[in-house]
Amino acid sequence: MMGSARTAVVVEDDDDIRELITHSLTMQGFAVSTASSGQAGLELVVATDPDLVTLDLGLPDLDGIEVCRRVRDVSQAYVVMISARTDEIDRLMGLEIGADDYLTKPFSPRELQARVNAMFRRPRTGGSNGAADGAGPVAPVPAPATEGAPRAAESSVDAEHPLVRHGRIAVDPEGRVVTVDEQEVDLTRTEFDLLTTLLSAPRRVWSRAVLLDSLWGPGWSEEHLVEVHVGNLRRKLSRLGPDGTRAPIRTVRGVGYRMEEPDAF
Repeated sequence: MMGSARTAVVVEDDDDIRELITHSLTMQGFAVSTASSGQAGLELVVATDPDLVTLDLGLPDLDGIEVCRRVRDVSQAYVVMISARTDEIDRLMGLEIGADDYLTKPFSPRELQARVNAMFRRPRTGGSNGAADGAGPVAPVPAPATEGAPRAAESSVDAEHPLVRHGRIAVDPEGRVVTVDEQEVDLTRTEFDLLTTLLSAPRRVWSRAVLLDSLWGPGWSEEHLVEVHVGNLRRKLSRLGPDGTRAPIRTVRGVGYRMEEPDAF
């Protein structure tokens, strides 16, 4: 048991499922607050600043997708969407607007606990919602060059200000802030971790399986999760670059992803 309990908000209108989720999270050491409507859930998120939010897609007042969008405006909590719908479009929409994972009813408490454990194994730094106890840095970053300028294909580190730079992109690992041409990019936790992982070895081609294992934990097979989050990350980076500029994340067909040359963005 951790010295300071993590907090969770469970937003679910089905009494039995709400009780099941609450019990499962309590067994994992969470202090749980519950709500049976989207509006009440949003108020709890603002009031408690939780580490985790589980969010039913079919709520009686607000659509779960809209609730997730509003949660993302006020919180960096992990968000798990839960729904009886099996349509892929619902799942992708949830991930598109910032959910970290998606569970389809019926699900077992053990599956929920495994998913939550996998999310909280991702190393964190900074932020009140941030790291698990004793967590290390977000992702390894290249050390400052000792002689001369860094090679063109490498991300550089500013010795005075510990920023990881790659072309127009600057990443502050401690503050978990990403900027493009000094304009902050609003990234979810998963998108930030994905970017810092790619930048930790920009020449490397990262397979989808390795990224899935690194960001979601071992035992996952849904590589489509990686594709969705890479797509979201690309769009957000491109919006702040010059018109017509694409984000510097290259797809290597049949393998995975790697960063473009820094001067390409």
